Amino acid sequence: WLGGMLTNYRTVRHSVDRLVSLEELFASSKIERLSKKERQGLVREHAKLARSVGGIKEMSDRPDALFVIDVGYESIAVTEAGKLGIPVVAVVDTNNPPDGIDYVIPGNDDSIRAIDLYLSAAAEAINTARSVGRAAATDEFVEVVDGSA
Repeated sequence: WLGGMLTNYRTVRHSVDRLVSLEELFASSKIERLSKKERQGLVREHAKLARSVGGIKEMSDRPDALFVIDVGYESIAVTEAGKLGIPVVAVVDTNNPPDGIDYVIPGNDDSIRAIDLYLSAAAEAINTARSVGRAAATDEFVEVVDGSA
């Protein structure tokens, strides 16, 4: 987790924009006009930016929620989400306190097989919710059930 990714999003966004501009430069033929030393510097800068902010390149705004596997290792992310009021869904092992977690999933955060299970279940739930949301958005009429009867 890159510190400040949520609380200092504007600055991190500048790094993402630089990464995108470097990718466009590499895709064009303009890179060939530079000297070998300049190209090598840009290659190193691109590799560093891709490693640090490449995963959030497509993210246009702050997330609606945060899904964390290891709350001990990603404590900065949990703290930043708490400051901004972003709900946190997290797998919490017995060696970490569930402080600051809105939705606790008790489980093992060290096993690769367990992590695969958590991520596949979360991805399936998100995709199901998205498809239901799209279907509801296309319905012309919404039925409201009154619970007072």
